[in-house]
Amino acid sequence: METSPAGQASALPRKRTALFWASAGCAAALTGVALWMLAGNSAVLGGHPLLPGILLAAAAAGAGWAALLWRRRDVPRPRSRVRAVAAWAGRVAVLALAAGLAWLSPFAYQPGPTAEAGPASDLTVTETSTAITMSPDAANATKGLVFYPGARVDARAYQDILGPVVGAGYRVVILKEPLGLSLLDGNQARSAIEDNPDITTWAVGGHSLGGVSASSFALANTDINGLVLYASYPVESLRGRPGLSVLSVSGTKDGLSTPDKIQASRELLPPDTEFAAVQGGVHAFFGDYGAQPGDGQPGISRSAAQQQVAAATVSFLGQLPGGR
Repeated sequence: METSPAGQASALPRKRTALFWASAGCAAALTGVALWMLAGNSAVLGGHPLLPGILLAAAAAGAGWAALLWRRRDVPRPRSRVRAVAAWAGRVAVLALAAGLAWLSPFAYQPGPTAEAGPASDLTVTETSTAITMSPDAANATKGLVFYPGARVDARAYQDILGPVVGAGYRVVILKEPLGLSLLDGNQARSAIEDNPDITTWAVGGHSLGGVSASSFALANTDINGLVLYASYPVESLRGRPGLSVLSVSGTKDGLSTPDKIQASRELLPPDTEFAAVQGGVHAFFGDYGAQPGDGQPGISRSAAQQQVAAATVSFLGQLPGGR
């Protein structure tokens, strides 16, 4: 029996369309970005569970899409112009999603000289999926600090700079923020406070974007006695908030929270706010996560700058009402 020319043509592999290859690229992007972040950045699995959960879902979706494409690779799929435009728009959205996930990759903790030398005092570190709690072993702490990290910064990057605060007798809770963005759960400090009922005096603080969330939390919660801002400032005025003490620590070479921005923030902070400027300090010196794009050039060593930041924080917390 002879095969007709039409039958021979149908037996040949179909020519792949541009939309097919775009779909393959989208599937590869979803899976590749997810696996790259999960396997290549320790801060992803060590942080808030929301990001790894989304990445696992993205990897599964990409793999499933790739399998579906392979199964239907020779099945013709005629589309109207409207459906074709919608399909292309969907692929563009998927690529934008993959790019957004890549942008969310956190700045991982990079231990500095302080960590390599070991802790200066005995302390207990308890880590959960949403927080790192550091408590002094040698004292019954009654004051605590809840700290919001900067945007997309590993919570562990603040353990060393806040270690001297714990050594001075204060409990410190460093939050693991959803997707590394404090604005997604600005009220997260409340859970940390409820988990530590033995602490009677609380301050909240944060670095960069984390300081914005800490400021908003302090404004809305009158049981907070202190606010600690690292290279940060509020977006709302705190001048009408009674009973709130504020410390603002900044770097004179900061390229992100510049000295001009810190100066302008004075109008939003209480008149008795304590300002401390680290001469030569930059934005990335308020944690241990390496350099940060857009930052200034430092005029001081990281360890020297962090000693000043820690000393100012310890002094400020000591002035809050109550014992340690």
